[in-house]
Amino acid sequence: MANSLVQFRTDDTSRIKAANICERLGIDLPTYMRMCISRLIQENGIPFSMKLDDIGNRAVEAMKEASRIAEENGIADMTLDC
Repeated sequence: MANSLVQFRTDDTSRIKAANICERLGIDLPTYMRMCISRLIQENGIPFSMKLDDIGNRAVEAMKEASRIAEENGIADMTLDC
């Protein structure tokens, strides 16, 4: 499978805030973007909400599911051991 580079622009403040949230969730921003694309395709729409307020089992299970889907589609570059 060929890889494609996807780029988009956002203001620095938004990027920093998003990266900080991802870090607190235990992932980096590129991993989050891959998760979003995988799930968007799988669900044919926006499939989940991950908020720090809901970091309990729902968020962890959503990340595990996204990781599984990424691995099945050959786009995983890390495993999530929770």
